[in-house]
Formats: sequence, C-alpha cells, structure tokens
Amino acid sequence: MPAARRISAAKAKRSARSKSRYWSGEVTRNSNALDLDPKVFTRGTARGIALSLKRSAERSKRRKAKPYQSAMSMLNFYINRAGKGLPARQRDVLERAKAELRKAFGRA
Repeated sequence: MPAARRISAAKAKRSARSKSRYWSGEVTRNSNALDLDPKVFTRGTARGIALSLKRSAERSKRRKAKPYQSAMSMLNFYINRAGKGLPARQRDVLERAKAELRKAFGRA
C-alpha cells in the first residue's frame, strides 16, 4: 500500500472514531431494538428511568425478546459499558432502577 494511501486511511479511521468513540455509545444512542428517550440513563430518579425503559420496550415492534427482557438488557448494557467512568451516585440510581423495573413489570 502506498504511503499516501496509508495516511488517508489512518485519517479516515481517526475522523470516524471522533464521531462515535465507542460502538457501545452508538448502540445506546441508536438502539435498533428500542427507541429510547433522550438521556434516559441520566435521569435523576430510578423510577423515572425504569418507567421510560418500560414504555420504550412495550412500544417497540422491532425487539426480539419480551418487553421486560429487552428493557432489563438495555439497562444492564448501559451499566456494564459505562464502566469506571460512571459516577458512584449515578451507578446507585441505575442499580435501583433495576429493582424499579422489576416492580413495574410485576416481577418484584
């Protein structure tokens, strides 16, 4: 591969990375299974997060699993992918959202 071509390929890769640094961020923003409310995971209350996920899961026609499983999967996905960058306070809210989600679906 010529040097000029390698440089342009590296530049293209770098610009693509700047748009969405991680594939998981893209999944969270543009899930193909659920149409999430904007910034759903940054809401202040666990109940608000759970009810929003429930509403999205029940309305979706593209999901493959049942609404409860889809909503819980998306919540777990976000918690796992956020990793160490997630503040402890927000992690606690998201963990409580799991219990609220179970309660909202009658699985408490």
